[in-house]
Amino acid sequence: MRYLTFALAKGRLAEQTMELMEQIGMPCEEMKEKSRKLIFVNEELKLKFFLSKASDVPTYVEYGAADVGVVGKDTILEENRNLYEMLDLKLGCCKMAVAGKESMKETIDNMNIIRVATKYPKIAEEFFLEKKQRTVEIIKLNGSVELAPIVGLSDVIVDIVETGSTLKANGLTVLEEICPLSARIIVNRVSMKMEHSRIMDMIGKMREARGGL
Repeated sequence: MRYLTFALAKGRLAEQTMELMEQIGMPCEEMKEKSRKLIFVNEELKLKFFLSKASDVPTYVEYGAADVGVVGKDTILEENRNLYEMLDLKLGCCKMAVAGKESMKETIDNMNIIRVATKYPKIAEEFFLEKKQRTVEIIKLNGSVELAPIVGLSDVIVDIVETGSTLKANGLTVLEEICPLSARIIVNRVSMKMEHSRIMDMIGKMREARGGL
């Protein structure tokens, strides 16, 4: 039997995923040990796990370096890779939204060009083009995008919103919701054919463990 390899987004999501894997009888004790290892193995069940930056998870899955990945819907949309999205785990629920100063609600539709600061240029551009039929100037940022409209770098931002408290604390508000976000199971297309029964069995158990998603 070949190994089934999992790419997990580093951080809280990886921890939640491993708790779920343990629940369904597919644990990896090696991951609990403090070590400098990059790949963790459950030899008995022929499972391999590795952690990577969230934005790289779809790449590993598309190219077959991982059979299965667990990553947020925001990353799947932004990376737009050729893979199967199989299950919404309902973990890390939040939303992608357009946000800005309250005054922008009245003026945004009358502006010739809207400047949008975001970590998600593809999502932002597609939203304004497809839903609003508007061309926008995208300003790609890697840090706190909330700063951009405050200092006049952009008119609005497109970012992940959880509670909205950071926006509120900075005098910003959600102007429009783009889409709900949560962690998803993604699968390599070839792996799905080769390991169909193993993967579908695992997904079935995960669905059950998450309360019959």
